[in-house]
Amino acid sequence: MEKDFIFGIHPVMEALEAGKTFDKVFVQNGLLGDNIRILKLKLGKAGIPIKYVPVEKLNRLTRKNHQGVCAFLSPIQFFTIEDVIPQLFEEGKMPFILILDHLTDVRNFGAVCRTAEITGVDAIVIPEEGAAPINSDSIKTSAGAIFNLKICKEKSLIKVLDFLKLSGIKVVCATEKTDKLIYEEELPLPLAVIVGNEEKGISRDLLKNADVKLKLPILGKTDSLNVSVACGAFLYEVVRQNLKSIQ
Repeated sequence: MEKDFIFGIHPVMEALEAGKTFDKVFVQNGLLGDNIRILKLKLGKAGIPIKYVPVEKLNRLTRKNHQGVCAFLSPIQFFTIEDVIPQLFEEGKMPFILILDHLTDVRNFGAVCRTAEITGVDAIVIPEEGAAPINSDSIKTSAGAIFNLKICKEKSLIKVLDFLKLSGIKVVCATEKTDKLIYEEELPLPLAVIVGNEEKGISRDLLKNADVKLKLPILGKTDSLNVSVACGAFLYEVVRQNLKSIQ
């Protein structure tokens, strides 16, 4: 088990009091007692979501006495998009945002982060649940680029889209579910690009609420690209169109 994994009520409490950043916290369904009540209150006060799970899941994570609580620590600090966007505008920047709709593969996530950092992306938005963990594998695949990005973990990606659009930021979906090629659209900053899950793509609600849906041309017999490769192609088209303004 990785070193960012801890278990037991008191170890999790100590990590919380030490100011550690949590990626995920699992608590056994129906767990009672004063200590767990205090821990849940402190986690709530810190804004750390709890995922309630059956004891069998915790037993699969560790065979030791977990006391109904297991957690994964994050090697990075998380941000909120509502803090990041105003700060970028105040600094005189035109925000360039990447939204990852439930990417689950750790190495895909790391590769996307590496390309995003190189292409000048200011922040990456991921959902609280159902996203690839940020761990040693993703950090290694990103070549450390994760540490140079603001990663925003958000409860609702739909609300993120609403906020971005109200902030004057155009939202673009990278999807095969359209006839319009990316090269047919003007993509000035500020801009947000959405990339979908490896198998399911972008969710229906996000597709519906985005400003425009664009795709890459497929000229061969294979009908799709690896998500990190497709993401790189989209980001570099944005760079090409905005090269003078983002250098």
